[in-house]
Formats: sequence, C-alpha cells, structure tokens
Amino acid sequence: MRVLLQRVREAEVRCSGGHRAAISRGLLLLAGVERADQEEDARFLAGRIPHLRLFPDAHGVMNLSLLDMNRQEAGSHASAPAGEPGQILLVSQFTLHADTRRGRRPYYGNAAPPEQAVPLLDLLGELLRQEGAPVLTGAFGDHMDIQLCADGPVTLLLDSRAL
Repeated sequence: MRVLLQRVREAEVRCSGGHRAAISRGLLLLAGVERADQEEDARFLAGRIPHLRLFPDAHGVMNLSLLDMNRQEAGSHASAPAGEPGQILLVSQFTLHADTRRGRRPYYGNAAPPEQAVPLLDLLGELLRQEGAPVLTGAFGDHMDIQLCADGPVTLLLDSRAL
C-alpha cells in the first residue's frame, strides 16, 4: 500500500455530485492499494501516519504528530468544533501503483481491483480513527477534484512494502 502524504493548511475533495469533504490543518493522504496488499499493510501505515512528527512545535521545529497537535488543541479548547486542526482527508489513488518503465502509457495492472482495494482503504480509515485521528474521505472510483493548500510543503511517500 502506498500513501502520498501532504501536510496541509486546508484540503477539500469534491466528487462528481458536489462537495464531499474538507479539512483545515492536517494531512491529505492519497492512498493506493496494490494487488499484493493485505490487512497488515493497512495496519502498518495506520500505526505510523498519525504518529509521524510533521507539525511544528512552539519553536517552529517539526516535533509534533497529528495526535500531539490534537492533544494541544484539546487542552486549549473545551470542545473543538468540526474543521479544527488535526484531521486527515483520505482519498483513493490507484495511479500511485502505475508502472511507467516502458512505453508512454502507464500500466495500472499492479493496482488492486475495487473488490480488494475498497475494504483495505476502509480498514485504513477505520484504523486511523482508532488511533485517534479524525478521518474524512473521498469517494472510491468517482472522479474527484482536490484542492489543497500545502503547508511547508511537507510531502512524504510511504510504502508499506518498503518501510
């Protein structure tokens, strides 16, 4: 499973029917499932992503994870309204498994078919929620427009097979 992670000031995904989900400060995850992926790949990534120290502390050093940032927010506000910092926007992205080594047309045969990919992406979202991260999603298989304001920019490529 591959995830292209971007730290964002805000991100929004719109599906063919209109608005779908929007977050303020947090992480945009473009996630692709490969044919060889299994539940353990989703578990591995969900155990890492919300704990990566990608957000600045009071001194401007990337020392806080998404969960740390949420704990700080919770300490300073009695109840955080929806759209507050520390959310994840999870969007399916099968093209992360494109093979571009030959020809000019990418080969997508390594990407998992929908009947395999959807349950694993759903599992990834649920596991991230269990870790304590609020997760919003796009719509699998739909044409999606994504707007984001990259923060930093901070961009990481995570691959459950390579880590």
